[in-house]
Amino acid sequence: MTLIFYIIIGIITFIAFLQAAAKKEFEINRTVVINCPKEEVFKIVRQLKKEHLWMPWFADNYDGILKYKGEDGRLDALLYWKGHKRFYEGTQNITKIQQGKIIETKISIVKPFRMILLEYKGLKEIDDNKTKMVWGVKGYLAFPFSVLALIQPVDNAYGKDLELGLKKLKTILEAKNKSKEVNTL
Repeated sequence: MTLIFYIIIGIITFIAFLQAAAKKEFEINRTVVINCPKEEVFKIVRQLKKEHLWMPWFADNYDGILKYKGEDGRLDALLYWKGHKRFYEGTQNITKIQQGKIIETKISIVKPFRMILLEYKGLKEIDDNKTKMVWGVKGYLAFPFSVLALIQPVDNAYGKDLELGLKKLKTILEAKNKSKEVNTL
């Protein structure tokens, strides 16, 4: 019985040590250059209703509930979702907009766990028809996620999603831009 007690105390101590050593805050981001004017890129990325077109978390085959409140693409616009595979229920609220430059949203995940994230999209004009976009997410990892992140870092878990979303956004916008060029000829 004493041996079991010492083993349990050892496990608890080890987990407490891991929790103390683990990074609690994280930030992941990815960058892409899109051959399209900055305003065209901003028109799409600021709209919550258009996220399903390019964000991998709300791919075309998403069959859950999506509800919107407020004027889309404006401060305080809100997206509510329910039925997502990884993040079952939550909200996304536009908290900051600088026209043509940056949009920030607060993501509140309610189920299967509680977590608040800051998601941002920053745009910089390289030239009249080329835009650099940074898409990122920041957050705080509470126990046990901070310990799990030692094994599976957040960047490894979700960085590929950011890359996939940016690639899809680039494809959509460049195809749209190319068809505009063809129509003007």
